[in-house]
Amino acid sequence: MDYSLIDRYIDRLIEETRPEAPIWNIENIRQGKKPGWNYIDGCMMTSLYSIYLSTGNKKYLDFIDNFVDYYVFEDGSIRGYEQETYNLDNINEGRILFDLYKETGKEKYNRAIELLFGQLKSQPRIAIGNFWHKKIYPDQVWLDGLYMAQVFSTRYAGERADGDYSDVVTQFTNVYEHMYDRQKRLYYHGWDYSRSAFWADKQTGLSKSFWLRADGWYTVGLIDAISYMTDERAKQKLSEIFRTTVEGLEQYIDPAGNMFYQVIDQGGREGNYLETSGSAMIAYAMMKGARLGVIDKRFAAVGKRVFDGICAKYLGESEDGKLNLGGICLVAGLGPENNRRRDGTFEYYVSEPVVENDAKGTGPFVMAYTEVKHLI
Repeated sequence: MDYSLIDRYIDRLIEETRPEAPIWNIENIRQGKKPGWNYIDGCMMTSLYSIYLSTGNKKYLDFIDNFVDYYVFEDGSIRGYEQETYNLDNINEGRILFDLYKETGKEKYNRAIELLFGQLKSQPRIAIGNFWHKKIYPDQVWLDGLYMAQVFSTRYAGERADGDYSDVVTQFTNVYEHMYDRQKRLYYHGWDYSRSAFWADKQTGLSKSFWLRADGWYTVGLIDAISYMTDERAKQKLSEIFRTTVEGLEQYIDPAGNMFYQVIDQGGREGNYLETSGSAMIAYAMMKGARLGVIDKRFAAVGKRVFDGICAKYLGESEDGKLNLGGICLVAGLGPENNRRRDGTFEYYVSEPVVENDAKGTGPFVMAYTEVKHLI
């Protein structure tokens, strides 16, 4: 594998992007949305910062600062951000603010961190403690939300508060106890604590299928949270869950394509396909977990094999000579009530558009690449 192609690809992404028009936000482009704070850009900022740390090349830091500067105003308010939606997705991009504040000293980044933390202080919760995914999804816990909010919460607790990670541990643990299928060794995408959503099982509250990217979000959220923790007891608890999670996922790697399927446990079913974003997330988590000693070191090679599988299948040149990364599920979710197509079934997950270069795939792909660089 010629990994220099990936450096070329990353450079293409940033050279063709303006803060108000990122080429990797395919969802916003298709919907004609105005530029605003969102988790998709957050995935890309986090990944580019990891490239900056691994290379020391200041062009990446300058790009990130210029990009985020456009969205954060001097008083700490954020372009397009609305706290009253109580959307956990909006917390994700807040991770980069900790790094930018340290790197630049811009006080507005500090203010924006506190603004986002203010949302979490009043975020609605289910009775046993987990955040609602969004205000429009009452009593619902989605795997996505653990990545979106809990890594930010971990950093805040360790860098700005008293180092108490108990709430973070509780929210990850509740998901493991209530959303993990011990026979399949996989996590269901969503859980409705009230059992009232149309997609939820009336006895368990669980959704119907194992969506790859959702399991990927949760797995990456675990290892990223562990990596920031300073309390050994908290790290140990989450490390046990992470080991169980990764060991369960390994069996689902497709032996021919060396990737995971969009609906993880139904690889041979018509319409299913090897999907990039979730495969990249799990590859990253395996390699990082092995590097940090959280899981057996053999998983570094397993994760790299998945990463190489993505490169072989989906990283390629178009007719104009530009590199593209394909095989990325654009978006998937559960409901709300007025969108019953999003019902959590196999048929639903394989019906969503598959695109190129969306940051829900490119971000994790670049993060995984930074872990590959530790190995080569």
